Amino acid sequence: MNETEFKHSIFSLSERLYPMVSRMLGNKENVEDAIQEIMIKLWKKRHKIAQHPNINGFVILTARNYCIDLIRKKKLDSSDFYLKLKAVKNQDTLEHIEWKELNEVINKILKTLPKQQREIITMRDLEGYEFTEIAYTMQIKIEYARVLLSRARKQVSIALEKKYYYERK
Repeated sequence: MNETEFKHSIFSLSERLYPMVSRMLGNKENVEDAIQEIMIKLWKKRHKIAQHPNINGFVILTARNYCIDLIRKKKLDSSDFYLKLKAVKNQDTLEHIEWKELNEVINKILKTLPKQQREIITMRDLEGYEFTEIAYTMQIKIEYARVLLSRARKQVSIALEKKYYYERK
């Protein structure tokens, strides 16, 4: 794999890695440094990557593992690494207050989910990864990733219904 192929197939994925790395590391400086280090690692392995059947999954797995290693080494606070929902309106509107409350409620619900379900719902619904990428990253079958996502969504739905007293139809 030459430099042009690397830029096209690997480096172009760095924007897709940013949400996941940001969620795991939190700090903007740590995220930028981590992405840079991940790209360096991938550049060193570029000849092996070229033959890999799932390049996107391999890149995401490498990024995830790097972040986990970094968290273990530096003992970064990984307890609150969920993406925030963003309000579209001004911050002092009622809608913003409702979004902020909903964000807090969803984060609390996500923290109660089992680790795999929490990771899958975050990767799929908040970061937009495909099932093939999620399955490869988490080293599980695609079908199992779908099952875990379904269970996670159901638990979030039930918890939101309990919180806001909605009736199931």
